[in-house]
Amino acid sequence: MEQGIHSILPWFIPLIAIVAIWDSVWKLIAMWKAARNNHLAWFICIFIFNTLGILPIIYILINKEEPVSAT
Repeated sequence: MEQGIHSILPWFIPLIAIVAIWDSVWKLIAMWKAARNNHLAWFICIFIFNTLGILPIIYILINKEEPVSAT
C-alpha cells in the first residue's frame, strides 16, 4: 500500500496546486464583478462554494457586459 501512495504523490501535489490557483483566479474575478454589480447573493455563493471555477465562470457568462458601440 505504501508503494502506491509514493508513486501518486509526485504528480498529485502539483495537480492540487494548479487546481487551487485555477479556482482562486476565477473566484477573484467573479467576486470582483459581483461586488461591482451589487449582486450580494452571487458574491456570497461564490465565496462559500468551491466548485473548481464552475460557479464563477457561470456568473461571468451570465453577467457579461454588453459591448459599447462606437456610434
